[in-house]
Amino acid sequence: MSRTATQRHYLMVRPTYFDVEYSINPWMDPKKPTDTELAIAQWEWLRDLYVDLGHRVELLEPLPGLPDMVFAANGATVVDGQVLVARFHHVQRAGESAAYLKWFRDNGYRYVRQAQWVNEGEGDYLVAGNTILAGTGFRTNPEAHNESREFFGRPVTRLTLIDPRYYHLDTALAVLDDDTVMYYPGAFSEESRLLLKELYPDAISASESDAAVFGLNAVSDGKHVVLPQAATELTAQLREHGFEPIGADLSELLKAGGSVKCCTLELRAG
Repeated sequence: MSRTATQRHYLMVRPTYFDVEYSINPWMDPKKPTDTELAIAQWEWLRDLYVDLGHRVELLEPLPGLPDMVFAANGATVVDGQVLVARFHHVQRAGESAAYLKWFRDNGYRYVRQAQWVNEGEGDYLVAGNTILAGTGFRTNPEAHNESREFFGRPVTRLTLIDPRYYHLDTALAVLDDDTVMYYPGAFSEESRLLLKELYPDAISASESDAAVFGLNAVSDGKHVVLPQAATELTAQLREHGFEPIGADLSELLKAGGSVKCCTLELRAG
């Protein structure tokens, strides 16, 4: 099957102040040492890859005291040029919202506001065609789904996460194109598994081992799929489905529970 890449527009945040200073997900252990310079090098490789693939990358200036700000996908959801800025679940990340509000307003986005209900941007909102797949269970409040439906004017499909290792939807599911996803069934409630099977009967199913290396925290332009290089089974399945997988090493950032998608917020124009 022939796949076609489309040019994308991304927002990223350099991990200048990256560290694991607290634990707000099962991946974070403040007792383990982190290497900020290595995190920066791995992040720069990802940014440069996007540019080499023909994508446009914007940068938001990192702020001291916000070590998780590198995970730009959590900062907002942007659909048709409308921006719903995140309201974070944990106080440790709450200060990031103001930086995103300012950046979008300073860069000419007209419809920008912070969410009333807790939601963590593209961490739990993934756009698939005309639909927004919306995660809940650990971070995003279910009431936030109604808010997003009204704000964006698009259908929102609720998916419930049940495994704390996969605390955001983008750790358990990746959108590959308008009609294709890959996901780890074990991360979802029985009801959500049945719904995903109905919506995406030809989806790529990830093994537990590939999910555990954050193989589903991936970014696709419709042809190229950037994902953690340790997810070898997913890499093979993607090739079988006509995609071109590109392995990434973001192992230092994984110490904070993030990888490729977490670092990448897509800016969808109207």
